[in-house]
Amino acid sequence: MPPPNPPRFYALVPCAGVGSRAGTVGPKQYAPLAGAAVVAHTLRALARVGRLAQVLVVLSPDDDAFEAHVPAFAGWVSRAGGESRAATVAGGLGELARRGARHDDWVLVHDAARCLVRAEWIDALIDACSDDPVGGLLALPVADTLKDERDGRVHATVDRAHKWQAQTPQMFRLGLLQEALRAADPTVTDEAAAVEALGHSPRLVRGALENFKVTFPNDFDLADRLLRTRA
Repeated sequence: MPPPNPPRFYALVPCAGVGSRAGTVGPKQYAPLAGAAVVAHTLRALARVGRLAQVLVVLSPDDDAFEAHVPAFAGWVSRAGGESRAATVAGGLGELARRGARHDDWVLVHDAARCLVRAEWIDALIDACSDDPVGGLLALPVADTLKDERDGRVHATVDRAHKWQAQTPQMFRLGLLQEALRAADPTVTDEAAAVEALGHSPRLVRGALENFKVTFPNDFDLADRLLRTRA
């Protein structure tokens, strides 16, 4: 028999950053891309995932631009963002709990700037991790030779065997993720690293090369072409 209250699935989108590497005027999540803001494409993809109970976007407290850039968004919005990604995600987890999410519910944290994500990739992550004792993340095995750099020169060649490039969403139970972020260094760059620091081993679920994070100026041109090709 299924449990009387099976775990639900929530998406949490940290959207409080400034995108300093992107070279955009203003936060990169609001930069125009293929006829809409970057984050608007991200939220459209999440809206196509039928198993998500709700999508929460976490903004900085002084953000007054989100509603203008995503006027049709029907999910939840919280202005509980912090100075770091970890603080923003932690604020979002608290908001989910206040809105009724339980400790055993799943939270899929997804970068606002991974605007090429597809619903089927998110569904694959849910399928792979919904019965996992820890949770997991989309990721890609590293295909290129890796170099360690010092002062603009190669310091060493790094063995790429067993190396994966982390993507998002990253999917963990709300309670576990809250515990992990409370204990983590504030500079932790993804949720999986915080969970790993507690001694857990998240599951790696193969993602797609197209699910890249729009970060540098040239990334916008590529993302624009790919989104227009899809349309």
